[in-house]
Amino acid sequence: MKIIISGGGSGGHVYPAIAIANGIKAVRPKAEILFVGAKGKLEMEKVPKAGFPVEALNIRGFDRQRKFRNITLPFNLLSSLVKAGKILRRFQPDVAIGVGGYASGPLLHAAARRKIPTLLQEQNSYPGVTNKLLSKRAHTICVAYDGMNRFFDERKIVLTGNPVRTDIANLKDRKAEALKYFGLNAEQPILFAFGGSLGAKTINESFLQQTDLLKKMNAQLLWQTGKFYHEQIKNSEAAQLPNVHIHPFIDRMDLAYAAADVVIGRAGALTISELCMVGKAAILIPSPNVAEDHQTKNAKSLADKNAAILIRDKEARQQLLVTALDLLVNEERRKQLGANIKQLAQPEATKKIVAEALRLIA
Repeated sequence: MKIIISGGGSGGHVYPAIAIANGIKAVRPKAEILFVGAKGKLEMEKVPKAGFPVEALNIRGFDRQRKFRNITLPFNLLSSLVKAGKILRRFQPDVAIGVGGYASGPLLHAAARRKIPTLLQEQNSYPGVTNKLLSKRAHTICVAYDGMNRFFDERKIVLTGNPVRTDIANLKDRKAEALKYFGLNAEQPILFAFGGSLGAKTINESFLQQTDLLKKMNAQLLWQTGKFYHEQIKNSEAAQLPNVHIHPFIDRMDLAYAAADVVIGRAGALTISELCMVGKAAILIPSPNVAEDHQTKNAKSLADKNAAILIRDKEARQQLLVTALDLLVNEERRKQLGANIKQLAQPEATKKIVAEALRLIA
């Protein structure tokens, strides 16, 4: 059995792809799995670490800020389609799985043209451009939200939920290990803040602008700054405080979640799915720079169920740290939020997606 998985560009696509690959290996240990991603992106580092081979396409997304860079996009796309065809001829997969992001476009398009069964995994409540285009030829589309027939052919849709990393499925009794790993103090509560692999400007500035409050708080901050902002932040006054622990990127998200009393993050599909799985009190700051403002919809769906606290991006610099510290001292509220978000978890998502892929092969 040969399975090819394509997509990436960000953790929101890479980690679900790895979760699917691990799920396939759990039921078909002899299956051959090949990843195809974008040159220079996160998948080129994380996929080999997870034990899978990966090949790169010279493809990138549309640059909305520096539009002059898009001149070369047609050439990148053409060369990627040619290489995708060569990979498919050599590997001869039984099924092609696309997890979204521009990296999956050429490979899944080439697979569909060659009559290879294709499965799309759409994490968000509002699909990206790539999956919208690919959906017309896809055989199966696995989704995490109801109402996706607004975008896709209803006959192809299977509601599965989003796959998450297997290492976060059970965090019970792992706090001591987590505190030791990050060098944290067991006597003080812990805020864990992150904004994706590159970082989130608003979340970072919310702490940089509240340094006086960071100094006074009887709590610790475990802070993933993102690689893009780390150089700027590591020399700041906030980063020198003994109760602030900064990291450009955190590989051991399982231990970060295990350590945390309150989690602060954006409201992307992967973050939401992981928070539901770990059942932690969460404060969500939706990114305003996403299609159809879908992160606000994600966060609001939780806030309406009393399963998370929603703070708008434009209000975060003033409200975020104050709200987080109030939540840290309100144990009853934390327990309530954690219990409510845990009820929304979809722990069988990976198994359902794997079953759909195997069904296509059969």
